[in-house]
Amino acid sequence: MGHIYFVRHGQTEWNLEHKICGITDVPLTEKGHAQAMETGEKILASGITADEILYSPLQRAVDTARHISEITGIPMREEPRLTEQNFGRFEGTNKDLDEFKQARSQFAQDFGGGESMLRLAQRIFNLLDELAEESEEKTYILVAHNGIGRMVHAYFYNMSNQEYAFHTLNNAEIVRYAFP
Repeated sequence: MGHIYFVRHGQTEWNLEHKICGITDVPLTEKGHAQAMETGEKILASGITADEILYSPLQRAVDTARHISEITGIPMREEPRLTEQNFGRFEGTNKDLDEFKQARSQFAQDFGGGESMLRLAQRIFNLLDELAEESEEKTYILVAHNGIGRMVHAYFYNMSNQEYAFHTLNNAEIVRYAFP
């Protein structure tokens, strides 16, 4: 079987402020744009090849994917299933709130009008199942968000609830995942 690459978007102001972005469309900072361009350069320098970049429709991921595409020449396509998880009433609040940390361990609850972990898993796992079927012929770079990266990681690796809840990716980090 083949593989995919996952890239978390570049830095945003809310990342700096430790706020939960979720589906709130927070733009990249200047540093975030620079990180995205550096990621494109790293992809070139590493010899990573892909047929297409699939990206979340949220602007921070769009801009990251655009920078990578411009540098590497890899075509890009929006994939709505890569949109970050809707954290409901926690959108824009501090990530370190004890109430939020507890809510993250309740996989069937929707954060008060948001999206449950189980619903998130359904859409991301469905997407990854489709990509797995194509993985002998095509390689993709997915550009999305920390919550999506966490779920992608859970698709490939067994994790405890605590490991899942605290798994994180750095801004503009590149991770390679091999389909079994």
